[in-house]
Amino acid sequence: MTAARTDTKVAAVLAARIARHRAARDPTRKGLFARLGPGLITGASDDDPSGIATYSQTGAQFGYAMCWVMLFCFPLMAAIQEISARIGRVTGHGIAGSIRAHYPRWLLYAIVGLLLMANIINLGADLGAMAAALSLLIGGPIGLYVVVFAVFCTWLEVFLRYERYVAILKWISFALLSYVAVALVVHVPWGLVLYRTVVPSFSLSTDYVVTVVAVLGTTITPYCFFWQSSEEAEEEEIDPAAHPLLEAPEEAPAAISRMRFDTYIGMGYSNVISLFIIVSTAATLNANGVTDIQTSAQAAEALRPIAGVFTFALFATGIIGIGLLAVPVLAGSGAYALGEALGWSTGLDRQPLDANTKSCSLRLNECFPTRRRFDSRLANGEVRHAEADPITSGP
Repeated sequence: MTAARTDTKVAAVLAARIARHRAARDPTRKGLFARLGPGLITGASDDDPSGIATYSQTGAQFGYAMCWVMLFCFPLMAAIQEISARIGRVTGHGIAGSIRAHYPRWLLYAIVGLLLMANIINLGADLGAMAAALSLLIGGPIGLYVVVFAVFCTWLEVFLRYERYVAILKWISFALLSYVAVALVVHVPWGLVLYRTVVPSFSLSTDYVVTVVAVLGTTITPYCFFWQSSEEAEEEEIDPAAHPLLEAPEEAPAAISRMRFDTYIGMGYSNVISLFIIVSTAATLNANGVTDIQTSAQAAEALRPIAGVFTFALFATGIIGIGLLAVPVLAGSGAYALGEALGWSTGLDRQPLDANTKSCSLRLNECFPTRRRFDSRLANGEVRHAEADPITSGP
């Protein structure tokens, strides 16, 4: 009898501890950093190594002439990401799950297929860029580093619980500040930068138009839509006090306010960092006649003789750091979309045996040619056009 009572007490204590750990916190008591989540991670992941290559190419080729594009992109990016977040929070499903519920299967499979194709290309390019950057810093075989980064990112995404994993991703997002540091240690004509940011300059040359399209494809990219929508749905799922807003509209004011704050901060952070990358490469590479940059690692290497070893190391370290965030987001967004399209149970909070899919497990026999990073940004527009009629109803 005594043993039974002791077991009951132990079980009660354990249950109380679990409930306390999983209980929703009062949003009004959250600090600034605690209020940030899917929006910050999504925004930071948008500046992935492939994106860094695109922005570096832009700054090297056109100098400060395209600074205005980042200011132009911000409201577009913030709007589409807020719509994506609302889809997840309102319905309790990601974009693919919502399309599955309201649209024909052929349209669903076409959209998800295009997303997976773009994500696989970007994953290969990002892993290759991270490996090349590490090789520049410490030497060693690039192929081995590709495998190490892929295994490490997969392990984190598969075996860590959602809450801990999100906390890690939030801290990794600060790796992008290395590009602010790069801009601060080189000579930059900030007056000209400000002028070029608020006063657009246009050209109808093929190179200029293609680069603008590539920057737009880098900044407003489909994997970010799917990731943020699914993350909002999972945030609601793991919070016992939260419900889909279709079922609990009284939760909408607080939920939408938090979501909008998170999204605007994340997208603003992303665009500011992109601007700093363009400015840094314009002030160093373009100013010294280096106008043809194909990869982010090539941009880092070109900085060494121009801006010094410290600037080179900052740039290369930023590629590796943000790659550790972007690779899981690329893989996770594809996994969410595929799982929801097929009606599988998905979620980063699930252990491997609990879910049919948790992250994309990719076997990369070879790195895709780095030039395809730039081309994949053009291809991203195809997925966006296919998504022109998403489920956007919400509070």
